[in-house]
Amino acid sequence: MNRLTMHQYTVIISALFISALLNACGADNASADKKSDVRATLVSVSAVKNQAIEVTQTSVGSLEGLVNPTLAAEMAARVIKVHVNTGDTVKKGQLIATLDATDYIMQRNEAQAEVARIQALLENQTKVVARNQALVNKNFISQNAVDNEVAQENVLKQQLTAAKARVASINHDSSKSKVIAPVSGVIESKPVDTGDYLRVGDPIVQIVSKQILRAHLPFPEQLGAQLKPGLIVRLKTPTSDQMVETVIRELKPLIAEGTRTIDVIADVNNAPGWQPGATVTGTVVLSERPATTMIPEQSLVLRPAGEVVYVVRDHVAYQAIIESGLRQNGLVEIRSGLQPNDIIVVDGAGFLTDKAPVEIAKERKAAEI
Repeated sequence: MNRLTMHQYTVIISALFISALLNACGADNASADKKSDVRATLVSVSAVKNQAIEVTQTSVGSLEGLVNPTLAAEMAARVIKVHVNTGDTVKKGQLIATLDATDYIMQRNEAQAEVARIQALLENQTKVVARNQALVNKNFISQNAVDNEVAQENVLKQQLTAAKARVASINHDSSKSKVIAPVSGVIESKPVDTGDYLRVGDPIVQIVSKQILRAHLPFPEQLGAQLKPGLIVRLKTPTSDQMVETVIRELKPLIAEGTRTIDVIADVNNAPGWQPGATVTGTVVLSERPATTMIPEQSLVLRPAGEVVYVVRDHVAYQAIIESGLRQNGLVEIRSGLQPNDIIVVDGAGFLTDKAPVEIAKERKAAEI
């Protein structure tokens, strides 16, 4: 019985030893398998470089037409014809409307007849003065008689001047029967039509000119110390694909009470497709920085340690805590934490941890080729 027990004991000890040995080998294999499962993350990279940037501020405002004349009647008359319609494009000097000038034609004829009458009297008086002067020279009449005739001649000359001035005045007034466009533009409204009777001052058409537009851009009052006339401003509007670069013309002196904004004014001259009343987006260049470290915005990720960027060395991504600054056009300013020529992860940065193995996309593509 004791021998059997001893034998069994030996068998059990042997079995336990073999089991422990097998378990140890299995653990080693599992560890090896686990290590082999760690794969490199495919990423794209970029070198850190310094570049010049512009510090800008953007605002959305509106466009105002500076030249939007309303053509009104300058004489009381009936409308013979309006030659344009709402929406028509007109050019400077184009005939807009014709008014009835019959009354002025009649007045002009009367005034011209008066001029002819006075001219005839003056010619006759001039002859009388000449005859009387000849008689004075022969001592047939006194000098007083000649002086009276000369005075009458001078009166007729003044009357002739007045009559001619009246003709010129009538001609000027009758010319107002032709309503001419003072600027090029588009007919915005036409409140009258053929046959209407107009008094002096009644509107005929309104022209909206696109030649000179004024952009009004509201900026926060905090920027008041940085904004000033002469700064470059780039303007865009939805009605045109053309961007206009101009300068700040002036700043309104009063801050808007409701919005606490500063009205920045810039002019736009002869820009095709730009419309008065349209929305305008203005970007003001406040300053320029000649050498600033800028990286793509997708390279920057948020981790418990703060904002970090992954720097690649020997296919390993190392976490670098940085201090960011200005964000502009998909780029982020890096104030500290990176050095020029550092290779950083761009695409794929959000999937990384510190010291994670990485594979660069360009290298894989080259290997496949």
